Parts: sequence; structure tokens; C-alpha cells
Amino acid sequence: MEMRSKEEIEIGRDITATLTPLSFCLHTFYLHTHCSACFSSLPIPNPNPNPNSLFYCSPPCSAALSPLHHSSAERHLPPSAHSSHLCTALRLLLSHRPTSSSRLAGLLSNRHILTSLSVHDDVSERISVGAGAMAEAIAKQRGIPNDDAVLEEATIALSAVLTNAVEVHDNEGRALGIAVFDQIFSWINHSCSPNACYRFVLSSSSHSGEAKLGIAPHLQAMRQSELWSKYRFVCCCKRCSALPSSYVDHALQEISAITCESSGSCSKFLKDMADRRLTECIDDVILEYLSVGDPESCCEKLEEILTQGLKEHLEVIEVKPDCIFMLHPLHHHSIKAYTTLASAYKVCACDLLSVDSETDINQLKAFDMSRISAAYSLVLAGATHHLFNSESSLIASVANFWTGAGESLLSLSKSSGWSMCVNLGLVIPNLASAMKFKCTKCSLMDRFRAGMLNGQIKSADFENVSNEFLHCVSDITQKVWGFLISDCQFLQSCKDPIISSWLMSTKSSSTVDVEVCVNKTNMCYTNESENSVSMCHEQTLADHAVACIFQLGVHCLAYGGLLASICYGPHSHLVCHVQNVLEHEKNFVLYSH
Repeated sequence: MEMRSKEEIEIGRDITATLTPLSFCLHTFYLHTHCSACFSSLPIPNPNPNPNSLFYCSPPCSAALSPLHHSSAERHLPPSAHSSHLCTALRLLLSHRPTSSSRLAGLLSNRHILTSLSVHDDVSERISVGAGAMAEAIAKQRGIPNDDAVLEEATIALSAVLTNAVEVHDNEGRALGIAVFDQIFSWINHSCSPNACYRFVLSSSSHSGEAKLGIAPHLQAMRQSELWSKYRFVCCCKRCSALPSSYVDHALQEISAITCESSGSCSKFLKDMADRRLTECIDDVILEYLSVGDPESCCEKLEEILTQGLKEHLEVIEVKPDCIFMLHPLHHHSIKAYTTLASAYKVCACDLLSVDSETDINQLKAFDMSRISAAYSLVLAGATHHLFNSESSLIASVANFWTGAGESLLSLSKSSGWSMCVNLGLVIPNLASAMKFKCTKCSLMDRFRAGMLNGQIKSADFENVSNEFLHCVSDITQKVWGFLISDCQFLQSCKDPIISSWLMSTKSSSTVDVEVCVNKTNMCYTNESENSVSMCHEQTLADHAVACIFQLGVHCLAYGGLLASICYGPHSHLVCHVQNVLEHEKNFVLYSH
């Protein structure tokens, strides 16, 4: 069974009315911190969690779920066997019984495939143990013998939940629990290149729950592995069956072997070996950063990997000793590195100011860290947007990355670090004047406001506003990019994070000629572009630098909000957050023609 649209649907339009789940349950970890009925946070978390004790945020929530909890057999589950999947399955059995075709509430259970004796693994073992615990609880609840019929009923119910349940996320991206919906939802086709998404609206809140998605789950091998391990399903969608692989799948895994003489090709075996080693290197750096807490060391090591690649000799005969394996700028490890670097540089800035915010040197260094953090945020947004142009299912990731870049740039434009110009004898930017810098080239703000009203936009209009946005941010970025990337060796290989030409090759492009001069009379950030911003004696140039960064941030933030309104709906947490940030900037003006 499947669902197909009879007509073209506008971008952002809801294709179903609000759906009520057939069954749902919080994950055990959140039972003492969230309401079991509406999944909202409890005002006061219970200090003594007990899987068999549910907590509610209000009397209506208690009245809605308490009868269901006490009527189902879940209270007879031993604490060691308690899980959201088992409880959801037991609640589902209160109102539905399996059919002879092993369906439950019209849902495919996949029971025979998941429990096949020919494939004995964690899934079949999990179903066997879980169904056994469920059958025992059902027998106690009903006062009947625990026979094969009860076990079969439990097995079908648990299989149906494992096959059809979806994670319920809050607005921070945390998976709070699971829910099972009827055929209207479950019969929507699977695709690794989807053109639709779903969101949750918690009953006690006006905010939608939305997951902050990353890039890694979009890797073809990981997709196939996850689908098989969970559902015994080999995906044959257009993206998975494409030969050769789609551009996005290729770019996310592309590694080149470069020798001293020239760039050469290498076998898939060697690339896979290099990929595994690079994975270990990057993961080790990030793990060390998270455990030790040295963001500066993390930045140095990640940038060394991005700039110099994998130099160590692989123990393979056909690899030359001078062979270097380089990550493609769009490789998923590169994107993971950009994400970490944007965060780590920001932490560096905060650490410096927390130690001594009065010292001029610390303030200037913290300002530089914030500047580079904003640059990496912009690289991350530009790189993922390039992938988004070929794979629309990345819209959630791109919305978050553009929003993050916008916030970083706005924060930089208002940084107290600009006041260092006073102590260095430099011109002080007139921030109030700079914030009134106007854009007359795009209709982005009009579209964002329209998206706030209904969350819908026609395909042609979306394409036009996206092109206008890219034209604007590319034009502004060229004026400030040399300033943003100063003193960062890796970023200097990227001439423009918005223009995709630097993303098309694994070789570093020619380094941007950046000159940095700091003394008591001037401070110049210049590159080879004649349109770049120079911050010297001229008051207007200083104002223009801040204005460009501010306006770049506004564009990125508004576009991220527009994408979020399409993906999550006009009243989602992320869209409301973007709107609040923009409204807070009382001096900003973004005009359309």
C-alpha cells in the first residue's frame, strides 16, 4: 500500500490534518522529568524514578492517560523489562487485536521477517525476550494462562510497534519517546530522498517538536545498514538504486589520493581504508575535546587534518609512501569538522573572556576567535546548502545551519571586541549607524513574514527568493570574507563559502593573500578582491565593515527561518526563535524592491 498525490502540492503545505497516535509512550529515561501524557517538561522532576509510576503536568493529562496505564498490562512488566516499545505495544493491544494476516490496527507488523529463524540477531532476540515479558504481563492482567496464543499476540504487537513507531522529538532535538499512527501516516512511502517530513505538536504547547538533523544519517551505507537492522528492508528508492551514486552520496564520501607529482586515482579498498583512519583521527580529536576540554588544541588538530590530510603510511603495497589522502570539502567528516570548529572557536572566545575580560590582549584574541567561529558557521551553511540544491531532504539541516551562521554573524557585529579600536588608537565603528545599512536587492524578509503566516510558498517563488538570497549573501561575503578568515590557514583556501567552485575539488585552491597589520595607527584586513573591506582610518569604511557583517547575519537568519517554516511549520520553535531575534534587532532594516 502507498499514498500518492493527485496534484502538485505547494512547498510547506500540510498534506494531512493533525493525526492522533494510536499508541505512544515516553522513553524510560524521561518518565520522571516529563509528562507521560503530553511529553512536556514537568515543573519539578520526580527525584525517585520508577518505571511503573507515571507523572503528569496537569489534572487533564492525568485523566487522559491514567485509565489507559492502569488498564494495560504494562504495570505488570518487571522494571528490568520496562521499555517504551513494550508499553506502546501493550497500550495498542487495549483497543486492537491482531488479524490472521499478522496485521494490527491495519498496520503491517513484519512479524515473520523480523523473527525469521534464518536471521538471528539483536532484533529477533529483542523481540523474543520482549514478547515473552509482554505475554507474562498480559496473562497476569487478564487472569489467563500464558500460552502460545498470548505469546503470538504479544509478538505481533511488538513487531508492529518496531516497524511503524516514530521518535517524538522536542524542540531541542531530543527523542522523548515514540508514537504509532494509523495507515494515513504509516502508508506514506519510504524514500532516502523524501519530499515530505512530519512534525509533532505537543498538546500542552504551541511549539512543534523538531529534530536537529545532521549529515551522517544521509550516507548511503549507513542508510542501508539502519534500514536492514531495524526493518529487514533493502531500500530500492531512486537515490539508493542510482548508478553511479548520486552527486550527494558521492561528495559525502569522496577522498582523493594525492602524490608529490600529481593527483591520482586509487581503489575503493584504499579509499575505505583511508576513510576509516580519518574517521578515527577526527573522532579521537573530538572525543579528546569533549573529555579534556581544550578547544584550542581541538581547533589546531582538526585544521591540520583538513589542510594536510592523512599523511601516515597505510600498510598496503600499492600505496606510495608519499601518498596523501585528502577529504573532499563536502565529505561528511569535513562537515563534522566544520561543525566542531565553529563551536570550539566560540568556546575559546568565551573561555578567554571568562578568565580576564579586562585585558586588551584577551579581548582582541577573543574577538578573533569569535570572528573565525562565524566564518566556519558560514562555511558550514554554504557547504550544506550546496548539497541541498541536489538533495531537498537536507532542508532541516540547512535551516539549522543558516540560522546558526546568522546568529554568529549578528553576535560578531555587536561584539564588544570592536571597542578595542579605542585602546589601539583606531577608528571606532558607529554601530547605531551601521545597523541601518539597507538591502534593496531581495524580497527575503517579505517571504519570511509570509511564511510566518501560513508556512507555504510556491515552488517558483521559493526558487526566486533562494536565488536572490544567494546573490545578496555572495555579494556581501566578498566584502568581508578576507576579514573573517584572517589568520586561519584552512579557511584561506576558500575564496568564497557561498560560491560552490571551491567545493568541486579536493585540492586546496590558491591561498588568499591576507595581510594583517595591528599597531597603534591602523588595522587592515585585506585580500586580493578589490571589493573587500579595509578597516583603516576612514570612519565610513569601519561602519561599512560592521554593517556588512550585520546585514549578512540578518540574511542568513531570515533564510534559515524561511526554510524552518517550510520544514517545521510557521509556529515551530525554530521559526519563533528566528522571529524573536530579528524583532530584537530594532535598528535593522531589510527592504525589498
